[in-house]
Amino acid sequence: MNVLITGVAGLVGANFAEYLLKEKQQLGINIVYGVDDLSGGYIENLHMDDPNFTFVKADLSNEDEQKSVEKIFMESKIDYIFHFAAYAAEGLSPFIRQYNYKSNVLPTVFLINMGIKYNIRRFVFTSSMATYGRNTTPFTEDMTPNPIDPYGIAKYACEMDLQVAYEQHGMEYCIILPHNIFGKYQNIWDPYRNVLGIWMYKALHNLPFTIYGDGEQTRAFSYIDDILPCLWNAAVSPEAKNERINLGGKIHITLNEAAKLVAEVTSTDSIVHLEPRHEVKHAWSSYEKSERLLG
Repeated sequence: MNVLITGVAGLVGANFAEYLLKEKQQLGINIVYGVDDLSGGYIENLHMDDPNFTFVKADLSNEDEQKSVEKIFMESKIDYIFHFAAYAAEGLSPFIRQYNYKSNVLPTVFLINMGIKYNIRRFVFTSSMATYGRNTTPFTEDMTPNPIDPYGIAKYACEMDLQVAYEQHGMEYCIILPHNIFGKYQNIWDPYRNVLGIWMYKALHNLPFTIYGDGEQTRAFSYIDDILPCLWNAAVSPEAKNERINLGGKIHITLNEAAKLVAEVTSTDSIVHLEPRHEVKHAWSSYEKSERLLG
């Protein structure tokens, strides 16, 4: 079988592509097609010399560049789409509204069209915990989404479109809600995404760690290797069909606690608190459904 991964040069995409190529015989995979515009990921993260990997550089919000990706569908039978590409700057999204929707909604709509047109088996979409917005913790999959920023709104719109695509065209999907993933191939140069990466960058440059507000915000963090088999199961498990599943850490901690731990590891002794920003104070999710359906 053949799979297509978007955002393949980023944290989740690069690690997942590496996992599939390593396990290709056991999983029955022939070719892994990777798509990325390299705006946030790096080509050095990819196994370009692997004969079972094909890379296409394309911005999926651009109609002309979409053609090179549709060519993949035309020439090869794609069984599963793993759509990881996004510009996930949640706190920045209120200030880049048009870019946010262009980057996060239009590529998803294009890929949904490809999935329907070329009759894929299942579409795996990484949504975001930002869709929960203001809700009680832990966030559970049966809650009504209540996003408070344009990024969460964009992700929820994509979820709704996938549901309608199944109702109207029968295209299976699985919506995954990862949260605060860290690990190899992480982009630590983006000042707006992934707090652990931001702190790592600051540690490398002898800069103080920054925390917005009092630091008592609670989050749960997950190491990338722990979710890779789960992403594959989201595509192939019958039980995961058309499900919405949280995927992330079981233990929630405050940002103060997380910063202290990273500071100890990196021998950083300066943490600066800045004025609060518009964000959800407590954001962590249930994990039981992921254990049951994704292993």
